[in-house]
Amino acid sequence: MKRSGALSFLLVAASAALSAQSVTEHGKFILHKFARTNGEETYSIESKDNILTLKSDFLFTDRGTKVPLKTVFTASSTLEPLSLKLEGQSSRMSALNDVMEYHPQQQRIMLTRSGKTEELPAPTGSFLVDGYSPVAMQQMLVRFWLTHNRPTSISTPPAGSVTITPAGTLAVTIAGKETKLDSYVIAGLIWGSETLWMDEHQNLAALISTDAEFDHFEAVREEYEPALATFIQSAAKENLAALAKLTAKSKQPVARYLVIQNVTLIDGTGKEPMKDATVFIEDGKITNISTVAKLVIPAEATVIEGTGKFLIPGLWDMHAHYEQVEWGPIYLAAGVTTARDCGNEFDFITTVRDTVAAGQGIGPEILIAGIVDGSGPISLGAVIADTPEQAVEIVRKYKAAGALQIKIYSSLTPQLVLVITAEAHKLGMTVTGHVPEGMTIEQAVMAGYDQINHIQYPTRDLLHMERGKPVPPADFSTADAKRQIALFKQHNTVFDDTVALYEDFFHPASVPYATLEPGVLKVAPQLVEALSSPGVSGDQAVKAKATLDAMMATIHELHKDGLTFVAGTDQTIPGYSLHRELELYVQAGFTPMEALEAASSVPARVMGLEKTVGTIEKGKRADLVLLDADPLADIHNTRRIVKTISAGAIYDPAPLWESVGFKP
Repeated sequence: MKRSGALSFLLVAASAALSAQSVTEHGKFILHKFARTNGEETYSIESKDNILTLKSDFLFTDRGTKVPLKTVFTASSTLEPLSLKLEGQSSRMSALNDVMEYHPQQQRIMLTRSGKTEELPAPTGSFLVDGYSPVAMQQMLVRFWLTHNRPTSISTPPAGSVTITPAGTLAVTIAGKETKLDSYVIAGLIWGSETLWMDEHQNLAALISTDAEFDHFEAVREEYEPALATFIQSAAKENLAALAKLTAKSKQPVARYLVIQNVTLIDGTGKEPMKDATVFIEDGKITNISTVAKLVIPAEATVIEGTGKFLIPGLWDMHAHYEQVEWGPIYLAAGVTTARDCGNEFDFITTVRDTVAAGQGIGPEILIAGIVDGSGPISLGAVIADTPEQAVEIVRKYKAAGALQIKIYSSLTPQLVLVITAEAHKLGMTVTGHVPEGMTIEQAVMAGYDQINHIQYPTRDLLHMERGKPVPPADFSTADAKRQIALFKQHNTVFDDTVALYEDFFHPASVPYATLEPGVLKVAPQLVEALSSPGVSGDQAVKAKATLDAMMATIHELHKDGLTFVAGTDQTIPGYSLHRELELYVQAGFTPMEALEAASSVPARVMGLEKTVGTIEKGKRADLVLLDADPLADIHNTRRIVKTISAGAIYDPAPLWESVGFKP
């Protein structure tokens, strides 16, 4: 007996019916990254002698690299797990070769990983699953939960446990017919939450998650593929709603009047700190700043005592990829009150931005740099322009959605770069991005780039670095380097360098990463292995060090020459890496004041928002960070956050960190 795609789960679970014959369920999921189709997963479930065997073949291609994963899972006819074997990869850089065998009577599992076998505790009621992939295992997880009386949580050894929360129903229309799907939010399988939908036969219809690189990942059963955008928008709303419940205790009610008194004020303008200052805030805006000893404070005001503390502007992350709603509390806990998203799914990021702005979610203000790429083996995302007409249409779509910038990615052709920059400038937008394949940074600036992402591009072109060859000396006195720097100055080119990301990539294995970025010791359990960078060793270590040194030298040179830098992280260690970015600026020759400005007033100016935000001045939005140590004495003190104030709302960092699984 065979049925394709919609085999009744009740039939699969009915052991009496299965013991006498082999029944097979087949299914196919279309896989996506950033909403762009990049592969598929096929699976089958066979029952024989009261044993279910699931086999999955999962494969997608990410920027030219294949990511294959083969899975075999066995369970009893009532879905009690017996074994799980995974062989392949869960991302371009993440091998996944595990074998688990479950012994429920002994409450143990045998785990073989990297050729090493160990015995680990596994309480009764455990399920065997290892991350977001394959999709068919998430389907089996929900079926297990449904048939075991919907337990509050399910142990998922070796790492932790998951919770599954019903989230109502979602109506989708396929080929003119409306279908209602049951929505569920799953927490604990990845960092943060993911959303999936089950149909009336308990078949998984769609999954909205993130992959092992923390990039958007979507899987949709073949027949539901037309509803992809609906699933993405719904998931964003569901996850924000779930997160709001977790973070409720970390936000104090917005007071009409807020006063921060007796604080040392570093206003972000470059002026000397103002001691014993009092800042008055009304309805989220700064109304007065005074050093008068005795002031009249409204009786109904919320007062924060700032004696011995330091007040700085809210920080900006100018290279965010806000791919999960969990970044919201992380950013606020780290003092970030504005994040420029440098490339995301259109339906996701616009939904999150608008929901947070409406006060129905938690997070910083989100500014959108709408990403556009061209077709090619390393292209990324669903927004692709291969003709001038497509390019113009995309720019106009982002403008209509409120994007301030366009971000160009690596596969766009030089001819279309000119089209996009011209249309963006015509509409009052600026342009940032990667330098596309086949172009130099000089050509990109001449073609209309206002800003450049990543320090690798100026380092490469100023020093004429070539792939596979030794790193040349950091000599910026050549005629060619001087010409390029003069061009950057002429065009007021802004650099978003993300140097903390490259330190993560290139630091030597002999230096524990936690000594450079202590935040890695506090990340959520699901992130520990992925983010604990081992560093570079052996023959590659010398070249890696030379590359990082060249990047730092480039930052030093461009800063010395008066070029503009804005601080951004590109998703290194969530929240913490912005602080590491500022520390690296100081190492590269910035003063601590200049480093602070690169994450506050300078971003506000280059984004055209300096009249409303970016400094602590009368009339501006009250985006502030209260520190318990002086950041001008030691830039590391930006990490010592007492309160984050975003548009007048006060947040305590510790419960924000804890709400998404981090240690405070």
